[in-house]
Amino acid sequence: MDGDVSCDNMLQTSDNKVHVASNLMDMDQDPRKRLCFADGRRKVDYVLVYHYRKRSSIRGSPSQHRLSIISNGSYPLGVKEKEQEGGKDEPPEVVVDVGPLDPADGEKIMIREEFEGNLKDAGLEIEHDKENKVHGHAFIRLHAPWQVLSREAEFLKIKVPTKKSYELREEKGLAATMSEVWRKLNQPFQPKVPHQEQEHSRTKFLSHCFSRDKLHLYNIKSKDTFFDNATRSRIVYEILRRTACTRTCQTMGITTLIANGVYDSAFPLHDGDFHPSGQAEGKNDRQLLHDEWARYGAFYKYQPVDLIRKYFGEKIGLYFAWLGVYTQLLIPASVVGIIVFFYGWATVETNIPSQEMCDEDQNFTMCPLCDRACDYWHLSTACGTARASHLFDNPATVFFAVFMSLWAAMFLENWKRRQISLNYSWDLTGMEEEEEHPRPKYETILLQKRQRKKKNNTKNKNEPERAVDESGELGKDKWRQRLLSAMAAGNPTGHEKLTWRDRLPGYLINISSILLMFGVTCSAVFSVIIYRITISALMAMSPDPDVKSNVRVTVTATAVIINLVVILILDEIYGMVAAWLTELEIPKTETNFEERLILKAFLLKFMNAYAPIFYVAFFKGRFAGRPGDYVYVFNDYRMEECAPGGCLIELCIQLSIIMLGKQLIQNNIFEIGIPKLKKLCRTLKDKERAPKEIVEQSGRRQQWYLDYDLEPFNGLTPEYMEMIIQFGFVTLFVASFPLAPLFALLNNVIEIRLDAKKFVTELRRPNAIRAKDIGIWYNILSGLGKFSVIINAFVIAFTSDFIPRLVYQYMYSETGTMHGFINHTLSYFNVSNFKPGTVPSISSLGKDIAFCRYKDYREPPWSTEPYHFSKQYWSVLAARLGFVILFQNLVITMSMLVAWVIPDVPKNISEQLKKEKTLLVDVFLNEEKEKLQLIQSLFSRDLTQEHQEEQKVSDQTSLPLQQTQPGPLPPTSSPAPCTRPRAASFSQFTRQMSMSPRSDITQHTAV
Repeated sequence: MDGDVSCDNMLQTSDNKVHVASNLMDMDQDPRKRLCFADGRRKVDYVLVYHYRKRSSIRGSPSQHRLSIISNGSYPLGVKEKEQEGGKDEPPEVVVDVGPLDPADGEKIMIREEFEGNLKDAGLEIEHDKENKVHGHAFIRLHAPWQVLSREAEFLKIKVPTKKSYELREEKGLAATMSEVWRKLNQPFQPKVPHQEQEHSRTKFLSHCFSRDKLHLYNIKSKDTFFDNATRSRIVYEILRRTACTRTCQTMGITTLIANGVYDSAFPLHDGDFHPSGQAEGKNDRQLLHDEWARYGAFYKYQPVDLIRKYFGEKIGLYFAWLGVYTQLLIPASVVGIIVFFYGWATVETNIPSQEMCDEDQNFTMCPLCDRACDYWHLSTACGTARASHLFDNPATVFFAVFMSLWAAMFLENWKRRQISLNYSWDLTGMEEEEEHPRPKYETILLQKRQRKKKNNTKNKNEPERAVDESGELGKDKWRQRLLSAMAAGNPTGHEKLTWRDRLPGYLINISSILLMFGVTCSAVFSVIIYRITISALMAMSPDPDVKSNVRVTVTATAVIINLVVILILDEIYGMVAAWLTELEIPKTETNFEERLILKAFLLKFMNAYAPIFYVAFFKGRFAGRPGDYVYVFNDYRMEECAPGGCLIELCIQLSIIMLGKQLIQNNIFEIGIPKLKKLCRTLKDKERAPKEIVEQSGRRQQWYLDYDLEPFNGLTPEYMEMIIQFGFVTLFVASFPLAPLFALLNNVIEIRLDAKKFVTELRRPNAIRAKDIGIWYNILSGLGKFSVIINAFVIAFTSDFIPRLVYQYMYSETGTMHGFINHTLSYFNVSNFKPGTVPSISSLGKDIAFCRYKDYREPPWSTEPYHFSKQYWSVLAARLGFVILFQNLVITMSMLVAWVIPDVPKNISEQLKKEKTLLVDVFLNEEKEKLQLIQSLFSRDLTQEHQEEQKVSDQTSLPLQQTQPGPLPPTSSPAPCTRPRAASFSQFTRQMSMSPRSDITQHTAV
């Protein structure tokens, strides 16, 4: 059964009557009646909520209180309504407004009365609450009749299916067999949604923009269910958004009224309760979404994207479709990442550099890691770090980096194809962008500008005599100017608009604030660096040998956790700062506001999430100096260096902890915990209400009360932002953490069901907004995909040891193998060249150490240029830069090739679009042909009837002449009887000539 069920025809009421209903319902009442007016016939398409002040109840005759002003514009129940409610003889309770306590409340009442009057003028039907509580929220239900729906659907160019259909081309041969096998394999993963088979059948109905002149073309079985609930609410919201209040205030639309506190909120209703009731055929759309989509038990099923779009609109449907495509394509990336990881695990025992580092016979004595407190140490003690580093730093990671770059391009191309397919199936092809109304903040600033300009013009005028003599006319002019300015507020672009001068202060604050936020992020990273340096020095001075041996692991783990906490805190702060900065720019429309907010939030959150990772990947250990010439922070602490196995293992730890922690805490715990806390706060607040109010709400409440208790929908920006940041983790530094796609896949499987549960059970129903793409997010994804090629190239070239190993094997190795690579990468340092005060105070390795080793390509102390960069350093640097250039050009070329090979529009979709266009032309040509035939048949029938009538008149007039011709005429007869027949016959002759087929000109003129 479809979710768009019409309300039963229970009571017939007059449309011109103001309806008053109770907020409570009978326990035995049909749940579908909770979505209707009190008559049980008309659907509630939209709900407005406002808060009313305390009132006093007076019993008496309604006529005694006719002068009382009631905030919802209604009067007490009449006699007929009283008889219907029980027929009691006691006088009804009259709700009398004792007067607003604040003048602003009275102004809001006037604005509401005008706004609701304008809504009635627009054709909407309104039902008010019966305000039987001491004080609280009042609900106004709106219903759009068929006349309004058809008119607005034509204005909005909503596409609807026609009666004309055609059969899709069936596949034959091997393709048909493969499709059938694939369909059977996918059958267990398909959601059990009724009528899904009909939607995916071979029959396709043509769609066309709705027109009231072509109602015969559409398959209208019932006017109540022809437009689904989402379309009805979108039509009503469009009326609410453009309805102005020019008499009481100079505002435009419901968004401005909500911003000014006239209404608390406005929202469409859910399709009843989400708890299951009976079989699938008896469930509404909300129950179907809950059972087949919003349960964790349905994690293995495909998403019912068509049902999501039908219930929530195209914009939200595209988000979940995009998330589904992204999650599905993470499966092959995860499989390849697991293979790369197990390749490193399988080859760690045969890796020669790891064996040389773990070989104690090599006896590489390394220079101290800190001044005075740190001792010389053997390289073999870092064996575990070297073996772990090989898991992620092996030749397979280069292949994986190339693969993920191509995967990103393939993902974007696949999404474009999927998006076009959805546009076709959702009738979004050729959709024109709707004209947006200005935002409330823009209207307010524009109105203030006009008032200032008008005030300045008034001050500059010096016309006191004219003001005295023509006070009456001037008063009329003022009223006319005020009305014109109010009308212009609804369409500010036609008369005046905000310029760059008005926005200049906001732009300056934006630039300075963003730079300040960048500084805050860098300061946080630098603070963690200071923490790592100081804690390392303090632990190195500990007398406990266990503490000294675990210095690097302890410092790395605690520093990453601190980084994670700082990132989570700054993320919330940056989100609020981005919204505040966007408000300062005064964007005109919601689309402009959303795009600017997304850019700022992404820029700040990207910098916040990736700054610690960028530091470890490209800066850590690069500026630490060398023994005898270290770089110090605050003249006391040495800059930290990379681990003996390289910085890639530290980058892997940093990336994995931040990615997993951010997904687990921010994306899941916050999304579950924060709504629960808000709901708990609302429950505690409800318990503090007056006992009388609680008693009055003891019955089962109507659907609009239940939906008002839910959280309002605040847009898709947070949902997209989570996935975009995750996409960056998956693509940007994937060379250092091949398991990132796997963890992203596991997170997304939970994220889809978590978001679904939130949309179905915890949020008010959003407005159904049409959209044919995901907007600016696609550009961000494309930019991240291209940026990932550059980042991975530099990570492989400069962070890993892949290039130094290649250079050694093919340029410096005598045997062409990796034997001797560790010794090749270590330089010598004469311990006598240490600066005073930096030599280890206590050495357990003895006092006969003359040289220590450190990782760098520098000349030995016995060369002519000691400690300068060696030729090997420049060779490796040239190879690294060459690899970056080669990698970038190769991957970008292959990505462009992938984008060229995969067409944006699927072949079957392009063929069907052409076929539908041809069929639509045929339909309209046949319609015009039928119209012409009908007109010609009606015209010919009229001519035939007129000819028969004239012939009949001619016969009747000629009969007296035949009777008078045989007898002689009397000499005294008057000629009048003879002239009358002549006139009749002459007029008949002229009409017959005019209707004759020979008179082509006259006939053409008549047509």
